[in-house]
Amino acid sequence: MRILTKPERLHPGDKVAAVSPCNGWAGDPDVYWKYKLGIDRLRELELEAVSAPNSLRGSDFLSKNPQARAEDIMWAFENQEIRAVIANIGGNDSIKIIPYINPSCISNNPKIFIGYSDVMNLHLLCYKCGLSSFYGDNLLNPIAEQSKWHEYSKKWFIKTLFDSSTIGMIEPSSEWSFEEPDYQDPNEIRKYINNEGYSLIQGKGKARGRLIGGHTGIMELEGTSLELSKQDFEDTILFIEDIPEFFNATCIETFFRALGRKGILQNLKGIVIGKTAENECFFERSEIIRYIMREYNCGIPILYGLNFGHSSPIFILPYGAMAEIDCSNLTFSILENGVI
Repeated sequence: MRILTKPERLHPGDKVAAVSPCNGWAGDPDVYWKYKLGIDRLRELELEAVSAPNSLRGSDFLSKNPQARAEDIMWAFENQEIRAVIANIGGNDSIKIIPYINPSCISNNPKIFIGYSDVMNLHLLCYKCGLSSFYGDNLLNPIAEQSKWHEYSKKWFIKTLFDSSTIGMIEPSSEWSFEEPDYQDPNEIRKYINNEGYSLIQGKGKARGRLIGGHTGIMELEGTSLELSKQDFEDTILFIEDIPEFFNATCIETFFRALGRKGILQNLKGIVIGKTAENECFFERSEIIRYIMREYNCGIPILYGLNFGHSSPIFILPYGAMAEIDCSNLTFSILENGVI
């Protein structure tokens, strides 16, 4: 895996740009209230949040104009007043904006970039440009969750992006929600249930590696400029999550077999899997994973149930940071700072 540049940390008063690289919901009339709530939540941290020029032009316009979305990404990175860039929300077609982005705008202007879900494609572009970005909060969710920005999510946002010391052990949240967020009802309140913590799918001892990953679509980029080689996964800990439609038993089997077929499993030091956004047991999928790992004679540690991705609350994963899985104690730690 290549060594990545870490961006500078956030300070009170810094200007943050909100962009819409995927869906344009933030600018839709029935969702705009949620965008404003997210902006207010960032202001609580004394951040000055601004919208990128095209980011609030609505779903219809942005869906038809990927170049406009790309222009916002370049504007945000090239604007020297902007200290960090946050995605409003994910989606399913951010791959369309990649050809319109000049990679030098990222490599020449390293700064914080954060988001999750389909925002992964922008993270992989940052990776190709040598920048460590952050798989974490989108503005509309979880920051603008109606009841509150969950304290667990908020804690890790501040620790990871404002603090240049080692991130440290990521403890499980005490509670979690698998319910999908509502982007139209200001009165919707998510229900949270007790979180039972992490579970070990396989492995023993400790494993260390640099973080890389996203959602399962990372194995569907063959032939694109974002495709990763098996060398990119060398000595890494893969983090992976997805929505329930792409995280069922069949999809898990397809995904892990692709990892083995491409020689990636053999290069990994470990795998961490985010909680699925559903209140269902992961036992069947764990059995499938263990079976495939035995086929490839691969005994690396695999830990399930971490709080990142499409459930709530979440912590943040910096690409390229050294991390550790401790099988004996069922812990996950990030052994470096995310920012300088």
